[in-house]
Amino acid sequence: MNQYTYLPFPQIKEQPAVVVDSFHPNGLVLSHWREAPTPVELREDTSAGMVLQALKQNWPQLQAYSYVTANHFDIDALVGVWALLNPELALQHEETLRQMAVIGDFRELDLEAPFAREALKLVCWINVEEKARFYPPFGAEELEENEVTASIPKFLYFLGVFERVLTESALFQQVWEPEFNLVLQGYAQVYGSDSRIMQNSSLGVVVIDTPAPVHYYALFSPTAGHDVVVSCYADNRYEVECKYTTWVDLDSRPTLPRPDLRPLAKVLASMETSGFTWVADGVTDTGPLLRLEAEKLTKAQRYGNPTERPIYPSSISKNLFLKTVTEYLQNTFLGVSPKKRWTWAEVKTFNQVNNKI
Repeated sequence: MNQYTYLPFPQIKEQPAVVVDSFHPNGLVLSHWREAPTPVELREDTSAGMVLQALKQNWPQLQAYSYVTANHFDIDALVGVWALLNPELALQHEETLRQMAVIGDFRELDLEAPFAREALKLVCWINVEEKARFYPPFGAEELEENEVTASIPKFLYFLGVFERVLTESALFQQVWEPEFNLVLQGYAQVYGSDSRIMQNSSLGVVVIDTPAPVHYYALFSPTAGHDVVVSCYADNRYEVECKYTTWVDLDSRPTLPRPDLRPLAKVLASMETSGFTWVADGVTDTGPLLRLEAEKLTKAQRYGNPTERPIYPSSISKNLFLKTVTEYLQNTFLGVSPKKRWTWAEVKTFNQVNNKI
């Protein structure tokens, strides 16, 4: 296979490349983004998985390129780009890299899965280093330059050091261990006797009733196979979130279309007497979040762990809140069947037609 070189995304206009976790017509696209033209034979749930699949199959089109790029930095993109730069080592550590992409993109941590703990160490190391050396995920909106440009130094740094961390993670324990332990503590809480996990597979919803906010990797750990997470904390504190699984094209399973949470926010607002305001993000947001708000959060704050943002007490009782959310989703999904590869046009039309409240 050709020896690959990382290409900063702005240069792809002049230089064809393999495009990981992104879109561009000047190259081979290996991306789970909705409507991406990834070859059918290579489709997986994560973009990094698609790269690993291409390497395993020795995909012929890989020979046509010498560069690999991505238009943003996250764990899925990093793993995919790094794998093409280091194909033999990537295949040796295939399962760890696959777990990293799932944990990083979908926040679905299964500590019983092989290689999950090692993957979690690596993901936590990246999270800590990214925030310490650069800016947090989705923090580019606070910068003068956009993510396409601002992410380039991140790639240059992490592509240079990741091999050593992958092969000798114990040497970097001081960096990854605090967040790793925080995740384990939250994981124990979510599965502990003071918490309840209620899955509604017909609606693709998981309700997690737990005393206090936890790290996302712990919170979303029971949500594999589901796409909407309802979090209930002590003192009538709630959040509802559409997972990233409904922003991309999953290959492993069909999904219901992503529901628009803004009409639900209006319903809850009509019931709320706390003085706080129910708000929700638009349907095309990477992870629409419905919550009570005192002041507007940045994208970085919304993407950050629930432990890192204020979650306000509602005047609505938990039973009434859950009943209202469930009835809204039942009404929205009435007569709709799950399928693969919803287009954005279909998702928008679905919400225009099916938001009956």
